[in-house]
Amino acid sequence: MTAPILELKGVNKSFGPIDVLFDINLKIKAGEVLCLLGDNGAGKSTLIRLLSGVHQPSSGQILMDGAAVSFPSPRAASEQGIATVHQFGGTFPLMSIGRSFFVGVEPTKGWGPFKRYDRKTANEIAVKAVQDFGITRIDDGDRLVGGLSGGERQSLAIARAVHFGARVLILDEPTAALGVKQATHVLRIVNEAKRRGLAVVFITHQVMHAMAVGDHFAVLIRGAVAADFGKGEKTREEITDLMAGGASMANLEAEIEAQAQ
Repeated sequence: MTAPILELKGVNKSFGPIDVLFDINLKIKAGEVLCLLGDNGAGKSTLIRLLSGVHQPSSGQILMDGAAVSFPSPRAASEQGIATVHQFGGTFPLMSIGRSFFVGVEPTKGWGPFKRYDRKTANEIAVKAVQDFGITRIDDGDRLVGGLSGGERQSLAIARAVHFGARVLILDEPTAALGVKQATHVLRIVNEAKRRGLAVVFITHQVMHAMAVGDHFAVLIRGAVAADFGKGEKTREEITDLMAGGASMANLEAEIEAQAQ
């Protein structure tokens, strides 16, 4: 069995008197996609913030490569190889592709007081990184990010994370605001990231997208893991029923049948 890169053991999170996450146990392995499913308010966003260093657990442990770790800030999580790509790609619409790719770590040329941004190098690296993920339509690093489609922005953000050494890639609803074609591009990139050996946490409420790329699934309901299962162990209908609360869905179906009679 492959040891997990990242593991949560008995993790709880409270904000004052309000309990948000309850006894979360999850394993995230290299070369696998963990799909974190749940309806709005299930606790997915809070769990993402714990993994990315925005919040810290109230109790429980986060382990990386088997050793207990803490992420007191997003920078600390990033330095450990955890990259989070949010729904709109975390890019800057008024920046060029090259600038956005290297924001904060810009390549330079020259020396001493004559150092300056190396636009040519930044553009070449950024375009190649995106094209390596199969997005061949991007061929100009000077193009503004705001002119890219939603799927291309996601591709740029994922390619950037991989380029800078991410080991765990957290994708927060990457296909939520995309059309069918753009969502398909993003799912292909998720598969490519998995093929390269990254551990991917794919947060979504779209079961079809999860089933297309997922190896391992966890369903969150009201801050707790209601189900934890592998690929092929449950049907789409069973997963959807779990997300909807199971018994509530069954009661609704019974009511509809009774009204139809």
